[in-house]
Amino acid sequence: MSDLTDLLIKLIPILPLLAVISNGLLGSRYSHEMAHRLAWGSVGLSFLCVIGVFADILRTGTAREVVAYQWIFGGDLTINLAYLVDPLTCVMLLVVTGVGFLIHVYSVGYMHGEPGFTRFFIYMNLFMVSMLLLVMGNNYVVLFIGWEGVGLCSYLLIGYYYDKVSAAKAATKAFVVNRIGDAGFLLAIFLIFVNFKTLDYTKVFAQAGQLSPDMATAIALCLLVGAVGKSAQLPLYTWLPDAMEGPTPVSALIHAATMVTAGVYMIVRNHVIFDLSPTAMEVVAFVGGGTALFAATIGLVQTDIKRVLAYSTVSQLGYMFLGCGIGAYTAAVFHLMTHAFFKALLFLSAGSVIHALSGEQDIRKMGGLSKKIPWTYRLFLIGTIAIAGIPPLAGFWSKDEIMAHAFTHDHFLLYGIAAIGAFLTSFYMFRLTYLTFYGESRMDHHTEAHVHESPLVMIGPLVALGFLSLVGGLLLGFPPEHGWLHQFLAPVVGSGGQHEVSMGLVSALMVVATGIAVIGWGLAHYMYQVSTPTADVWAEKFSGAYRTLLNKYYVDELYDFIIVEPMKRLGELLDWFDRTVIDGLVRGVGQLADWGSAGSTWIEKYIVYAGLNVIGYGNHLAAREGRKMQSGMVHHYVALIVAGLFLLALVVQFLVQM
Repeated sequence: MSDLTDLLIKLIPILPLLAVISNGLLGSRYSHEMAHRLAWGSVGLSFLCVIGVFADILRTGTAREVVAYQWIFGGDLTINLAYLVDPLTCVMLLVVTGVGFLIHVYSVGYMHGEPGFTRFFIYMNLFMVSMLLLVMGNNYVVLFIGWEGVGLCSYLLIGYYYDKVSAAKAATKAFVVNRIGDAGFLLAIFLIFVNFKTLDYTKVFAQAGQLSPDMATAIALCLLVGAVGKSAQLPLYTWLPDAMEGPTPVSALIHAATMVTAGVYMIVRNHVIFDLSPTAMEVVAFVGGGTALFAATIGLVQTDIKRVLAYSTVSQLGYMFLGCGIGAYTAAVFHLMTHAFFKALLFLSAGSVIHALSGEQDIRKMGGLSKKIPWTYRLFLIGTIAIAGIPPLAGFWSKDEIMAHAFTHDHFLLYGIAAIGAFLTSFYMFRLTYLTFYGESRMDHHTEAHVHESPLVMIGPLVALGFLSLVGGLLLGFPPEHGWLHQFLAPVVGSGGQHEVSMGLVSALMVVATGIAVIGWGLAHYMYQVSTPTADVWAEKFSGAYRTLLNKYYVDELYDFIIVEPMKRLGELLDWFDRTVIDGLVRGVGQLADWGSAGSTWIEKYIVYAGLNVIGYGNHLAAREGRKMQSGMVHHYVALIVAGLFLLALVVQFLVQM
């Protein structure tokens, strides 16, 4: 059984990699049917392998380390392509492969007829390989390879419609912003190696106690920079809303369910280091809380169905960071898991709406769709109730647990921030539901005449995600803080600083959390169903605040003014300096050589004419060869300098020996 489990672990990332290679090399010879079957089939097989590995870990209760390839070794550095599979890895693998499989199946219907159909599935499978390496690696180098791989795939998939200017710009923005975070992550890896002489998780965490408080803070904050970039937290969040330029399945897989949760996973994986630094923990908590509230306010007024969900994703990731910052690691992973269910459901349902409306994404041009696409409507409503935090759906249990942990551990300011964010989440999600599915139709006649429900290949995955959104919270996290998931993750993350809390207080906090969500729902119902002019009246009355939120606090414009434009001007200045000064000096040296050679040639001719033929001919040779040496090419001069230094070293050595 042990050997079989090791084999299954190795197969998990290999199967989608084989699909990438096959479709990449032979995809032009395949039909679309064969291409997509290879794509979702490989992910489905990986999911079955994960189920087998999960069953073994559940049975034995022990983590497994498997070396797939002995990679780098020499001196103090030994790095293997190796996997660590423990309860945390299992949870992430179930999310990545399970939700990933459903999204791949959905993509078959959504992307049908698109140019570059096979290319899309190559990118999606390559993303799966990268994400699997990220969560399975037993050392920081394998983690970083997966980390960079998902960044590359994000760039490729956001820019899938590469002939569309906005998509190309969004892809570039995502790539550049993530590089900022990656720089911090690299610094953390360097600091870890300097202090521990190893990059293996188990060895680093075993020795973590020897770190000084300052060094632990430095490493933790550098890790946080990487997590902030990948998980779209303040101030590096701006790439994720723009990433909605990619196809909707991309938004569901990469920018809701998996890739953006990599930062949360990385913090939880390194919780031993973060626990050594109260300062870093506090920074993580307030970054998360601030992001949760900030993004929720922007989501209040957005009119693009996918952008509302994008800002919702940023906000929910903030809750996960808040949970990590207050030591509620299990609650953060729990919310990561439930969020994957209901946010993938919401994005794919939004894709079904867009598919039904022939590409329309503006919710001001929708309305009255509940009867025209009833399956999509019901499933979207399930996702909305789940994310709003209304029991007994999944989002209630995980989000409430983070908020309750903040309150019972005396983080009252963070609890207040989270509570306000929860109210806003409920409001803007039900606003989105009412504007999309209720009221009078605001569609043009041509679009309305062609509205149709999505095919079974798209509705099927929605039903599965809807079921998980309905019961996932109860199955995984009930009773609160003592559910199955808490017991399963305890060997990895510990108790997370839990202490006994009276059931009366727990019940009271659950009632408060439910009340907050219901009030948000009620306000949205009043403004967008009962008294529809109210929203316009408020928008006009608070026009300044409305414009600020609609323009996303002008953060992109501020970044352009402070960073982007000055960098462009600096680049133009450096380009001018390079072309004018540097190249001018090089060309000037060459020109001087030409002038000198031409002068020597003139003198030679004069002497020849005077009758000194032998001297003149020698000078002619010297001038001709000198002209060759003075070519004006920098690399020629460098070669001469190196040769001269070599000869000088020989002379010095000879003199010393004398």
